[in-house]
Amino acid sequence: MNTTLTRCCCILASFLLLGPTVAAPVTTGQDPETGLRFWEWRGEGVLFRLDQRLPDQTRAFFLARGFDRASADQVATRCVFQSRFRNTADAGAVTIDLDEWRIQVPGDAERRLLTREVWTRRWQAASLPQPARIAFEWSLLPTRQRYAPGDYNWGMTSYGLAPGQRFDLVFGWRRDGRRHHARLEDIQCPPDIHPEPQ
Repeated sequence: MNTTLTRCCCILASFLLLGPTVAAPVTTGQDPETGLRFWEWRGEGVLFRLDQRLPDQTRAFFLARGFDRASADQVATRCVFQSRFRNTADAGAVTIDLDEWRIQVPGDAERRLLTREVWTRRWQAASLPQPARIAFEWSLLPTRQRYAPGDYNWGMTSYGLAPGQRFDLVFGWRRDGRRHHARLEDIQCPPDIHPEPQ
């Protein structure tokens, strides 16, 4: 199957899974002190924002919580963002399910996020102490969550891509039983400035 046809099929599958795309302005920018970039989508009574986290930041965070270096590096190099989701509407609850969100890389198959459950399966083969596993789980954005009006949450999201790689994210939510989805384009995984030695 050629690349164009594959991409079209992926977009169609996302459309059927999540419902019609909601158009809204996307704000992007850069922290003047760190140079780290962000992407923010706001519309239809929700706000979703991604902030780059350098692999060094993620490594340090998990090393301080009992991770060994190899395990901390495994997370740090999997394209981690600080993420925020908020129900900005005056009425009506919103639910999200990260298992329905899709990562789209040009010329590649669609992917899913590395959620809490995916990482839990990966850690079963590792010798991570239980407190480290609990700290890891609580640091991630919950896979499924309900937001009442004004509710918000933040946590890390992991995309399983290489440092510096670019992708689009089709994300979605439900309100009043209806599915909605939107798209953030040309997101860039944070670069690994100080990679761990091999």
